[in-house]
Amino acid sequence: MIVPAAQERLFLSEQNKLAQFEFLVMPHRKAAYNLARWLTRNDHDAEDVVQEAFLRAFRFFDGFHGGDSKAWLLTIVRNACHTWMQQNRKLTLDEDMGEYEAAEPSPETVVIENVDREALRRAIEELPPEFREAIVLRELEGLSYKEIGAVTGVPVGTVMSRLARARGRLAKALGERKAGGAV
Repeated sequence: MIVPAAQERLFLSEQNKLAQFEFLVMPHRKAAYNLARWLTRNDHDAEDVVQEAFLRAFRFFDGFHGGDSKAWLLTIVRNACHTWMQQNRKLTLDEDMGEYEAAEPSPETVVIENVDREALRRAIEELPPEFREAIVLRELEGLSYKEIGAVTGVPVGTVMSRLARARGRLAKALGERKAGGAV
């Protein structure tokens, strides 16, 4: 039986844990969703994976002892994505990938940007998963090579190699599309 003083300490401890979690981890929701979206290739699946990842993160938040909370969370998201993909083994495409700028660009600019964005999206989608996650973590989420290594569990040299190969494949794919007239 828990005595009232112990109950109060437990309650305050849980409140403190929640406050710390909200302060350190919740600001990275967008990055978590972005990574999940690129790995699962589906909005709804990404939302499910992120929800599961945040539940895991909160459950094991006591094990987080400082450091980079974004890299820590993205590691959990990545693992949740891999678990989800093993269980579901399905690939889907979604047309709504881009975020739109607040400024009003000209209609010509919108068309060019949409064509370029779509070509880039397709090229990224065609990358093998390990290259795709490296590109997303570096170019879209701005993680350092060391942070990507921590998230993916590979040495920094492997991160650098994957990024170089991914960039090479993207350049080749986008160059072929332009040369073929399909931007």
